[in-house]
Amino acid sequence: MLYIDPPNWPGHGRMWSHLVSDVSFEELHAFAARLGMPPRAFDGDHYDVPEGTYPEAVRLGAIEVSSKELVSRMTGAGLRRRKHPPLTG
Repeated sequence: MLYIDPPNWPGHGRMWSHLVSDVSFEELHAFAARLGMPPRAFDGDHYDVPEGTYPEAVRLGAIEVSSKELVSRMTGAGLRRRKHPPLTG
């Protein structure tokens, strides 16, 4: 399944959502291509989706969830990639 959180992340003068899969990166990339997302929008484990594209993502089948639920789904599927290694004390 594909999930998208609300466009509540500011950046570059607009608001952004995150698009993820809980199945595979192949599913995520295929959906993003259908949505017309450029490859540069992929950020390691999700796509950054501008607020104007959010309604189309939902229309094509992305399920609206909270940001917390989105991370939980991605982590549970083993598809979460940390940008930075955790700090060790």
